[in-house]
Amino acid sequence: MKAKILLIEGKRADHPTFSLGLRRKGFDVESIPTGNAAMSCIDSVDPDLVVIDAASLRTSGKRICQTLREKVNTLPIILVVDGNHVVDGTSGANVVLTLPFTVQKLVNRIRPFLPADEKNVLHVGPIQLDLEQRRVRSLGKQSRLTPRLVSLLKILMEHAGIVVERSELFKRVWDTEYTADTRTLDVHISWLREAIEVDPRQPHFLKTIRGVGYRLDA
Repeated sequence: MKAKILLIEGKRADHPTFSLGLRRKGFDVESIPTGNAAMSCIDSVDPDLVVIDAASLRTSGKRICQTLREKVNTLPIILVVDGNHVVDGTSGANVVLTLPFTVQKLVNRIRPFLPADEKNVLHVGPIQLDLEQRRVRSLGKQSRLTPRLVSLLKILMEHAGIVVERSELFKRVWDTEYTADTRTLDVHISWLREAIEVDPRQPHFLKTIRGVGYRLDA
């Protein structure tokens, strides 16, 4: 599966496009001409990363970046500016690149935010778990997980649609036969919901099956 990039890029005859170069490097690129259009499609596109070519829009890109950050807080954002705009640390971007630079330099800054190897990535519905980088992506959100949360989500994803008993989860994730107090499990489940759900208080994916355990419906 190709990594998906949402590219916010204006159409200027005097400005080179990154779209073609990124596609040649093997990325799935969705090119959008404005920040407003990006906000409208961010959920349906569900990108791995956003590139804002503010130089092509003749802006600093700061407002677009901050608006995106408010909507999808953990989504990686790379902001491209020209030398006329100074962008400080309040932009909300993970990386700021100042033109000129090559497509390869852009790719080099993109790759650390993407799954390292598809064989180490689990997919269930919109949920993607990178076992190597310990990152989960769901509906435009990306979160870094602790090793224990990775183990817990991995088990639930491998048994998607099946109820996994609380005692079984506790034994496998905490590697212990003592399962009388599973409150710690409940806390970890709530943390997972924060990472993968739109509304953790009304979970759509990670369901509690009362008196039994949990089931991942994705």
